[in-house]
Amino acid sequence: MTSTSARVDLTLVSHTNVGKTTLARTLLRRDIGEVRDRAHVTELSESHVLIESVEGDSLVLWDTPGFGDSARLLRRLQQAAQPLGWFLSQVWDRIADRPFWCGQQAMRNVRDSSDAVLYVANASEQPAATAYVGIEMQILEWLGKPVILLLNQLGPPRDSAELQRELQQWETLAARHACVRAVLPFDAFARCWVQEGTLLELVQRVLPAGKQAAFARLREAWKQRNWAVFEQSMQTLAHQLAVIAIDTEPIVDLDLAGKARAWIGEVLTGGGERDSAELQRVQNVLATRLDAQVRAATTELVRLHGLSGNATEEVLQQLGHQFSVRRPVDADKASVLGGLVSGALGGLAADLAAGGLTFGAGALVGGVLGAFGARGIARAYNLARGSQDATVRWSGEFLDDRFAAALMRYLTVAHFGRGRGDFVAGLAPPHWQETVNAAVQTRREQLQSVWAIARDADADSSNADTTAAVLLPIVTASAREVLTRLYPDSMPTS
Repeated sequence: MTSTSARVDLTLVSHTNVGKTTLARTLLRRDIGEVRDRAHVTELSESHVLIESVEGDSLVLWDTPGFGDSARLLRRLQQAAQPLGWFLSQVWDRIADRPFWCGQQAMRNVRDSSDAVLYVANASEQPAATAYVGIEMQILEWLGKPVILLLNQLGPPRDSAELQRELQQWETLAARHACVRAVLPFDAFARCWVQEGTLLELVQRVLPAGKQAAFARLREAWKQRNWAVFEQSMQTLAHQLAVIAIDTEPIVDLDLAGKARAWIGEVLTGGGERDSAELQRVQNVLATRLDAQVRAATTELVRLHGLSGNATEEVLQQLGHQFSVRRPVDADKASVLGGLVSGALGGLAADLAAGGLTFGAGALVGGVLGAFGARGIARAYNLARGSQDATVRWSGEFLDDRFAAALMRYLTVAHFGRGRGDFVAGLAPPHWQETVNAAVQTRREQLQSVWAIARDADADSSNADTTAAVLLPIVTASAREVLTRLYPDSMPTS
């Protein structure tokens, strides 16, 4: 600690059961206090260090008992200077109504030691129709501290235009009370970390001059911590996408008799892909590995953001364009079809359909030799292409979708407040998807170049690292663009 270091105290206050402790957990990124759906869960003020600077400065967050009977509390605070009021407040209430006494003590502590107050309001209620809000504004004025009004319980994230309409009614209320210096949408369940930067900026504006330098250092410590989490998150997503991009699964080749039965079956029945069962197996293997990668990356994002819980399995729809099948010209198929087309093996069809491959009943020596010739041509073609094995991998279109899904997953985690409980991936708001799609579209050519390089890479750790290194700046730039578009006034510089 240096001689110029300082401590800044922020206090959360609100009507009871509005979500102060929930918000405190989200800000602190750890569980504190008790969260229940009942009044007066928090009975005593509790302090917790929110952030510290290397110079020894500390930002302390206080969680206080909620206002229950706000009108009664206001009267008691106003009467405290009188003898009877002092007796009721310090003696009688302490014995007869401890929660009420704790609320009074908390307010006196705020007045004596807090630098700024964060008043948490229930945004789902209309301020003009909620009687206690006006009374609690008078309590805030009694405190004599600068107040920032935080709108909690906003519901799922919405676009800025819709949010602005709801914000205006609270700003109208705040304009009538000089103690309220700013109104900020800040939902404990769904705030994004960049909005915390806006909150800290507003707090710094209302602090006394003597604490400005210390708080600037605290804001820098906050910024460095969160950018470190952002960068690690981008590395996690880049690695996940790289592993998926280079992932391949070989198709287990049938023996000659099996191929012949499948091919002739196609001719006789008009069936589909000769090895559809094998392709289905391969696709399932790839999908299982993809799901494991997605869950592992999501779990790491959850950990990095100070959340708890495990990622659930991702449901993958089997769409045709998801898979890219690269197979050599089938030499065995060429040998049989070459003979059939020449007419030399006309008697072979019945034999194959019966399940045998004896080259009897009409198979001529010339036809067999012709078939072997076709087989040799096919193998030479495969050798020239450098491809001896059939493989299945994810298609470029599907990898584009995975890139967008990775950004959406990051947004979901970055908005999930710890006070909400264990992480659960819910439905994302439509404007997120629109913003992500726009960011991905501008980088489509870059991504296709990466996927093309990945197609020629072996599925090993060194190639995954190389591909991840190429993807990292693309993922990072995309995520920064998305956050900037969603929060143009909040996105901090790195």
